[in-house]
Amino acid sequence: MVAATYKWSIDKWHELVDSGVLEGQKVELLEGDIVEMSPEGIEHSFTNESIVIYLRNKLSGLAHVREGHPITLDNSEPEPDIAIVRLPLANYRTHHPYAEDIYWLIEVSQRTLKKDLEEKVMTYARNGISEYWVIDLKNKKLIIHTQPSQDKYLQIVEYQSGIVKPQAFANIEIAIDNLLLY
Repeated sequence: MVAATYKWSIDKWHELVDSGVLEGQKVELLEGDIVEMSPEGIEHSFTNESIVIYLRNKLSGLAHVREGHPITLDNSEPEPDIAIVRLPLANYRTHHPYAEDIYWLIEVSQRTLKKDLEEKVMTYARNGISEYWVIDLKNKKLIIHTQPSQDKYLQIVEYQSGIVKPQAFANIEIAIDNLLLY
């Protein structure tokens, strides 16, 4: 006998979250499933916070840099480490950012590399997130995904040094040394 699973809709997920039953639980909705989030180690949290400070300075007045907050997609409400979203901030008084509000997403990955490069790639690409960065702490590289098509990205480029320019802000230079801190 095969066990049945229940896929959560965004509306039912919001009801569950609002009920308080998940209070104190580190979970997110991914592909309709409630998934446990990995605890952050020191390298992860330091890198994440440092990048947020760096990007907020770089993107001041151009975009809002969110740290570890939900975004609402088709059947998922993940909490990417960093989401660079459209201004004004008041847009998000009544809802989390939708795919069309997102310039790019960043995951800082240490123990979650497989999930970030497989499950989240599929979710983000399918939802048309134009740019998705994975900071691979273990292998000391930045992996940039662009050109979403169905459930994958057609272009994936890896960097270990140099300068990158996000698609949405081609005049902004991001030094890789400010992302790969370990």
